[in-house]
Amino acid sequence: MRVRSALGGALLAAQTVSAITLDTTDANSIRSAASTIAHGMMSYYSGNVTGGTPGLLPGPYYWWEAGAMFGSLIDYWYYTGDSTYNDVVSQALLFQTGPDADFMPPNQTKSEGNDDQGFWGLAAMSAAEVGFPNPPEEDPQWLALAQAVFNSQALRWDNSTCAGGLKWQIFTFNTGYNYKNSISNGCFFNLGARLGYYTKNETYLDWAERSYDWCEAVGLVTPNSGEAGYQVFDGTDDNQNCSSLNHMQWSYNAGVFLLGAATMWNQTTGDRQARWETRVRGIIAGAGVFFQNQVMYEVACEPSANCNTDQLSFKAYLSRWMAASSKVAPFVRDLVAPALQKSAAGAAQACSGGSDGVTCGTRWYQAGWDGSYGVGQQMSALEVVQGLLIDSVAGPLSNETGGTSKGNPAAGTGGDRNPGVPASRISTGDRAGAGILTAVILVGLLGGAWWMIA
Repeated sequence: MRVRSALGGALLAAQTVSAITLDTTDANSIRSAASTIAHGMMSYYSGNVTGGTPGLLPGPYYWWEAGAMFGSLIDYWYYTGDSTYNDVVSQALLFQTGPDADFMPPNQTKSEGNDDQGFWGLAAMSAAEVGFPNPPEEDPQWLALAQAVFNSQALRWDNSTCAGGLKWQIFTFNTGYNYKNSISNGCFFNLGARLGYYTKNETYLDWAERSYDWCEAVGLVTPNSGEAGYQVFDGTDDNQNCSSLNHMQWSYNAGVFLLGAATMWNQTTGDRQARWETRVRGIIAGAGVFFQNQVMYEVACEPSANCNTDQLSFKAYLSRWMAASSKVAPFVRDLVAPALQKSAAGAAQACSGGSDGVTCGTRWYQAGWDGSYGVGQQMSALEVVQGLLIDSVAGPLSNETGGTSKGNPAAGTGGDRNPGVPASRISTGDRAGAGILTAVILVGLLGGAWWMIA
């Protein structure tokens, strides 16, 4: 049971004596702690019960965070082997794919941003990489869903301002349409790099490199020498041709670029690989701003206790992508493992509140539970704890190393439908025609043979 009121939280905090016990060096202890935390996280979800909508969390949680949560449960299965939530995860992901199988469901499209769609696409990409059980043949497949998100966003690459980049919002009527932000472009970069790894098609990697280079060119990713490392800022206004930056730093921005860069290191050689190693090391050094005595915290809001619902989940993604980066770029392990171990220990001891005695709080550097609770707190604790098992699992699969998820190179190439127009399934003929048209557009954008993507 969760705490549902501030007063109840205060009273129970005083009464609670339970806590999650974690030995960060013992696999069984880690699995047990992860199981407890995952159970607590899923107590907020009712999409799999009568009257619920699969894939949706209740308010105040937005659609994107639900996608991120299901991504954490894919990781949970990958790390622990516990299939308890697999059917729920598959049901949720497939229910939210939308009529064009691109994570543009009609109930979300009007307010959906590129970052929102990106998190669902990254969940599908993770499913393909870790060999998560494939959907029935008649349903969209994990790899094809990831390709659909990537292709639909490649079509939105905007050269009209700032010499490129993705806007935060997809449709002109949404606030933020003129904002080009790091998380939207970072998700696109991350997904492109990982699709390149999985499919071994250079065109994805070319797109990933192009998107990263653009982020550096406008200053969203700012290389610094020495201990300062690479800073990743929040976004920039394309009404000003990206001439000024929002200098807020969030942990998930560093994380999304880290895994993308680590994957690019894995897929390159020679001087290109050396450049990516410099970037990986720089991003890790810059991410030091999110650690206090090697314990992770959200520097922009946590000390002042004003993190919003979204921001309370951000540590989950830095934890997730730091651990994953060590699998594709082995030199990363020794750079991140000590801080992730201390952060996991801090997170576990902070999971000591609520009526169950194991509800997770926000401040991992503070002794005991801090009185806060929610999906973000549970997910952040889950990812940092279960990531301690990274050395015991195989690296991401690819088409060459046992990956079985089926792709669709034409997925997501139909363009964005007007969200006010009723959705209908695109016929095979329409999809083929759209694919040919989009191939021409993407070749023009990239200057390469897009249709060779497989």
